Amino acid sequence: MNCSFWKNTAFAKIFIVIFFVSEILSSEVPRPRGVSLSRASLYPPDKDFTCFDESKTIPFTRINDDYCDCLDGSDEPGTSACPNGLFHCTNAGHRPLNIPSNRVNDGICDCCDGTDEYSTKSSCQNNCIELGRSAREAAQRKAELIKAGKQIRAEMVQKGIQLKQEKQIKLTELGKNMEEAEKLKIEKEALKKEIESLENKALEYYRKLEDEAKLKKEEEEAAAQRAEAIETFNKFDSNQDGWLEISEVKVRTSFDRDGNGEVSDEEAKFYLNFQESVDLDTFVKTCWKTLRPVVFREGTEKIPEKKDELENSEVDDMQDEDQEIEEDGEGHEYDDEEQESQEPEQTEAPPTIIYDEETQQLVEKATAARNEYQEASKIVNEIEREIKDIEEYLGKDFGTEEEFASLEGQCFDYEDHEYIYKLCPFDKTIQQPKSGASDVRLGVWGYWSGSKLNKYEKMTFEGGQSCWNGPQRTTVVTVNCGSENKVLSVSEPNRCEYFFEFVTPAACYEAPVVENEDLHDEL
Repeated sequence: MNCSFWKNTAFAKIFIVIFFVSEILSSEVPRPRGVSLSRASLYPPDKDFTCFDESKTIPFTRINDDYCDCLDGSDEPGTSACPNGLFHCTNAGHRPLNIPSNRVNDGICDCCDGTDEYSTKSSCQNNCIELGRSAREAAQRKAELIKAGKQIRAEMVQKGIQLKQEKQIKLTELGKNMEEAEKLKIEKEALKKEIESLENKALEYYRKLEDEAKLKKEEEEAAAQRAEAIETFNKFDSNQDGWLEISEVKVRTSFDRDGNGEVSDEEAKFYLNFQESVDLDTFVKTCWKTLRPVVFREGTEKIPEKKDELENSEVDDMQDEDQEIEEDGEGHEYDDEEQESQEPEQTEAPPTIIYDEETQQLVEKATAARNEYQEASKIVNEIEREIKDIEEYLGKDFGTEEEFASLEGQCFDYEDHEYIYKLCPFDKTIQQPKSGASDVRLGVWGYWSGSKLNKYEKMTFEGGQSCWNGPQRTTVVTVNCGSENKVLSVSEPNRCEYFFEFVTPAACYEAPVVENEDLHDEL
C-alpha cells in the first residue's frame, strides 16, 4: 500500500488527538470564575490586577471577593457585586454566552451549564449537550433550507437584474419617444391655432346671423306667450273690469293644489303672486309663468265669461267635487298625471345656418386639426405616465441583488375562518371579509424596517384605512427563508396593527452570526 496513505492517515489521527487534548487543556486553563478563555491572560494569578479602565491596581486576591473595586466592574466577573460586570458561561457542548454579572446567583438559570448559580439553591441542570445537539440539528435543517432556497434565490436575482435592465432600456427609449412626441404636439398645436384663427374669422359672420335668428325667435316666443297671457287674463276676468281677483281664480278647480276639491283663498293668491288682485300688466309679468302650466293642463275646460255663468259654475263645481278624471275636448279621459303631459312642448328647432363651401371646408379642417392635437397630447400623457411608473419602479429597493424584484406585482393569500388576507409586496396589504363586505386596506408599501444587520428581514406597510375611533391601520411583515413564496400566518397583536409571517427564497442567504447573544430564559 502507498506509504503516503499511511503517512497522511497517521498525521490526521495525530491532528485529531492534538485538537481534543488542546480543547481539554484550554478548558482547564486556570482563570477566575466568569472569565472567558480569551481573557484568561488578563488575570495572571501571580501579579496584581489592573482594572481594564486602568483606574486602579489591586491585589489578585481581591478578584471575585464580592466587592466592586473597579469602576468598570472588571474585578468581579464571577459575582453580582458590580452592576456593569460581565459573566462568561462556558457552556461546553453548546454556544458560550456572556451575561450581565448582576444575574449571577439571582435564582435564575441563565447558563445551560448552571455555572451562574453556584451559590444558590437553584437546581440548575447542565443541559448544554442536549441544547447543543438540538441547536446543531436546527442549524442543519436551516442550512439545508438555505441551500435549497439559494438555488431559487439565484434565479430570482437573475430575473430581478434582467427586469431592472429592461426597465432602464425602456426608460431610455421612452425618453427619445417623448422628445419626438412633444415636438409633434407643438407642431399640431401651432397648426390648430392657425386654422382656428381662420375659422373664427369665417364664422364671425355666421355667428352674427345665428345671434340675430336666436333673438328673433326669442322675441316671437315672448310675443306669443304675451298673447296667450292676455287671452287667458280676458277669459278669467269674468266681470271684465281689468282686474283679476281671488274670486275669479277660485272658480277653477284646476288651481286646487292640495286636492281637497276646492280652491282656497291662499291657493288663489299663490297664482296671483300673493296679491288680492292684479291688473293685466302685472299678470303678464309676474303671474303668467306660474299659471301657464295649469292653464294648458286645464285643456278646453269652459271658462265662465259673465257673472251669472260664474255663479252657475260654482254649483257645477260642487256637483263635480268628487270627480277624479276629466274629459278633454275630444272626449278622451285622462287622470291628473296625464293632464300634466297635455302642455304642448316647444319642438321648433333653432334655425339652421348653412355655411358656404369655403367656410365649411375651414370648419372641417379646424375640426381635424383639433382632433390631431388631442391625439398628440394623449400620446405625450401616456409616455409621461409610463416614464413615471418606471422611475417609481427603479426607485424601489428590491434588495442588494434585486432578489425581491420578481415579487412586485404579485399577491399572496392567507385564509382563516373569517377573512382572506392579501400581501402584495411593494404595494399593499388587504383584508377581505368572507361575508362579502368591502375590502379593508391594512396598509400601503412604506419601507424595509429590519435591523441594522439585515433591514430586509421586515417590511412595513402604513397609511391603511382608519379604525373606528382609532388610528390608521399598519402592517409589519417578517421575511424569512423558505422554499416558496408563502404567507404562513396573520395576526393582530394590537388594535389596528397587523402582523404577517412571510417566507420566500429571496431571503435565503447566510445570515451574519452574532456572538455572545444575551439570552435570559427563566428556567
